[in-house]
Amino acid sequence: MSEEGKNGPPTAGPAIPSQPSQVSIDDFKKLALRVGVVTAAQDHPNADRLLVLTVDVGEGPPRQLVAGIKGSYQASDVIGKQVVVVTNLKPATLRGVESQGMVLATSDESSIVLVSPERPIRVGSTVK
Repeated sequence: MSEEGKNGPPTAGPAIPSQPSQVSIDDFKKLALRVGVVTAAQDHPNADRLLVLTVDVGEGPPRQLVAGIKGSYQASDVIGKQVVVVTNLKPATLRGVESQGMVLATSDESSIVLVSPERPIRVGSTVK
């Protein structure tokens, strides 16, 4: 298991899995990544590992997102947190609840960590 360094990320850990096939910059540019803020969160009614988030992404009404982060976050932990959201995914229904985008996260062998700006930034800002 990796340990937290005094001034940064873990210094050792398991090997990073192999990379998926490469995509072109044009394919990457098709993704709309925006900074949002979680305004509400609740447990998913039909799944133990999912949270249902309400996220303001700075355009239109707040979006409902279903996120598989409950193993690392409680609903109250994420309210007010800035997150990065893929805003142009087709809506999908996850265990009976519609998700209108995807919140970005990373994980290791022990936890899931939401991707968020280093410092507070305007809601709706484009991630480049």
